[in-house]
Amino acid sequence: MAQGQPIFILPEGTNRSVGRDAQRNNILAGKVLAETVRTTLGPKGMDKMLVDGLGDIVVTNDGVTILKEMDIEHPAAKMLVEVAKTQEDEVGDGTTTAVIIAGELLKKSEGLLDSDIHPTIIAMGYRKAAEKAQEILDEIAIDDVDSEVLLKVAMTAMTGKGTEAAREPLAKLIVDAVEAVADEDGVDIDNIKIEKKDGAVVEESNLVEGVIVDKERVHPGMPSEIKDAKIALINTPLEVKETEMDAEITITDPAQMQAFIEQEEKMVRDMVDKIVDAGANVLFAQKGIDDLAQHYLSKSGVLAVRRVKKSDIEKLSRATGASVITNLDDLTPEDLGNAGIVEERKISGEEMIFVEECSGAKSVTLFVRGSTKHIVDEIVRAIEDAIGVVAATVEDDQVVAGGGAPEIAMAKKLKDYAESISGREQLAVNAFAEALEIVPKTLAENAGLDSIDSLVDLRAAQEDSFYMGLDVFTGEVADMKEAGVIEPKRVKKQAIQSASEAAEMILRIDDVIASTKGPEDMGMDPSMGGGMPPMM
Repeated sequence: MAQGQPIFILPEGTNRSVGRDAQRNNILAGKVLAETVRTTLGPKGMDKMLVDGLGDIVVTNDGVTILKEMDIEHPAAKMLVEVAKTQEDEVGDGTTTAVIIAGELLKKSEGLLDSDIHPTIIAMGYRKAAEKAQEILDEIAIDDVDSEVLLKVAMTAMTGKGTEAAREPLAKLIVDAVEAVADEDGVDIDNIKIEKKDGAVVEESNLVEGVIVDKERVHPGMPSEIKDAKIALINTPLEVKETEMDAEITITDPAQMQAFIEQEEKMVRDMVDKIVDAGANVLFAQKGIDDLAQHYLSKSGVLAVRRVKKSDIEKLSRATGASVITNLDDLTPEDLGNAGIVEERKISGEEMIFVEECSGAKSVTLFVRGSTKHIVDEIVRAIEDAIGVVAATVEDDQVVAGGGAPEIAMAKKLKDYAESISGREQLAVNAFAEALEIVPKTLAENAGLDSIDSLVDLRAAQEDSFYMGLDVFTGEVADMKEAGVIEPKRVKKQAIQSASEAAEMILRIDDVIASTKGPEDMGMDPSMGGGMPPMM
């Protein structure tokens, strides 16, 4: 056997980067992604226009929406997208903050790697710093949370987004909605339905103590408005069931055919009678209602809606107190729900069913208006963020000041903490502290201010109070608590936790093996995807 013959253990065409090359590649991907969303941060942040392959447009400054809509291929960048998604799922806001902190942690680690500090030591230093940062957050948190604070939290979340013109009335609607569905177990934001329609100004948005269903009555002969509604919810079809097996019926006499049709009609009429006898005058069906059933329901003066989404049926149940019935034989008056009024209204040329005046509704609907489709979509994204932060505040009962104040406070205290750590980890803790300053620095840059001057002023002002942050409208340092710029503690806590864990994971990667073979080359169905994408 010839000496020095190469041994191939990976298939031909595999891309592999090892050691510093792999780390540099991953860090670069993280930095590029963070730079992409960085300009959207804060009240003076800009928007992005995203155009997909079909030409559909999304205009937004919501970090997670931007990252979801972008077609990201780099595996390390995908890990940062996961940071944003986690932030969105856990809190609903702070996605841009989480990504830019993660990007800055990776950027700071580059300098440490160039100084021959081992990635594991950097990761351990980052972990210690993240734990200490959480303790500092607890120290600087504000505990006295009331409805006024909740309003400020909602308004802070919506500042700089498409809702800014009407943020005060919208904030009031959001706080009312969250307080309506809150119970001793916390706030299930799934109980707040958001229904949107363009064709009106945002100020016309309102809160419905009940549910709006984007459907119309099944028959024009039905009443379009019912007061003191008794509502039945069924998830079984109102039609003659098909038999399970194939059966053939031979009819020899036209009278037999007539009897057969009459029997089918009787079965449908019996179903309708069961609903009417129970006292229902409004029916929401998850499945179909055939023509004959529609006729009988119309004759009985019942307003019926069919093919209602399962999620809407559940919300109707929580709002009206009705039980969802699978077998009509089991329907009793006790299973019916109550609403002050059920009405079909024409909104922007389309009919919608409004179920309102539900006493003690545990499910409510925010009816959001906007002048165009793109504007109303961005308003909904801002409202979803605000609902998330208000719900987090109600559950945790703790907030922090905004305007970069908590980041400066954490950075300052982390630098003091670093002095108590011996060895090279101290440098990593210091780097973590400096990375947190990216938030106030970015706020200043996006507002057209000098970021260095702003940081110097902030550090000096924080000697007196943890609440001193950057007022981007005046360009001055101000008390954020007094200015009403308040965020939930959970937003900051989750952002730091997710960002530090993602940065640690990316730092520990020293070998990236990427298959360039497509699914077809592996004998797989191409539609299933597969393999890792090529590196940048």
